[in-house]
Amino acid sequence: MSARELWTVDLGHLSYADALALQRAAAAARIAGRLPQDTLLLVEHPPVVTLGRTAKAGNVTVSDAALAERGVERFDVERGGDVTFHGPGQLVGYPIVDLRRHRLDLHWYLRQIEEALIRSLAVLGVVARRDVGRTGVWVGGRKIASIGVHARDWVTWHGFALNVTTDLSYFDLIVPCGLDGVTMTSVAAEGGRADAAAGRSEVARSVAEVFDLDQRDIALADVITVVPA
Repeated sequence: MSARELWTVDLGHLSYADALALQRAAAAARIAGRLPQDTLLLVEHPPVVTLGRTAKAGNVTVSDAALAERGVERFDVERGGDVTFHGPGQLVGYPIVDLRRHRLDLHWYLRQIEEALIRSLAVLGVVARRDVGRTGVWVGGRKIASIGVHARDWVTWHGFALNVTTDLSYFDLIVPCGLDGVTMTSVAAEGGRADAAAGRSEVARSVAEVFDLDQRDIALADVITVVPA
């Protein structure tokens, strides 16, 4: 085993509730030292709207009943940021990173996640960039990836959502990230290589690269052995 690895766990399709419970448990295990390496959980969710700590209720622009009619769940969570959508065709990543091994700076951490996504998108044929003052990744004036994190004892959870083949009409149900007038986009909409497997591989590689870690695929069963039920 390398001294500095990024364990990457492909969760496939998983409900938001189950993934949330898993990342919270993994973060607790990382804080306690039972999870020996930084870990990236990659997942695709059924349709769900999540509201972060600073979310304004009015940024969900339809009723809970209307969300239910579209098959969309709603969760209030501890991450930073406002409201966002997760759903099919979107690559969601939850990095469980111990910043004590890197740099004790959450702003730096956010910029590293942005950089990893920008590098991944370049390989997928999409030229993306940062927008100073607005967290996330952008293509022109359109937002292609959202980021919202939480940390305790310098260990992170929650993470990023990269639109690959996402049905962008779901974003009409919310004010994405609380940004009036923002237009959401995807790898497919930008004419990039909308290959889910390639996206997962490139994102895992790039996240490991920006944190100077050796990327290693790990089965969920191997993580569960050190994460409390």
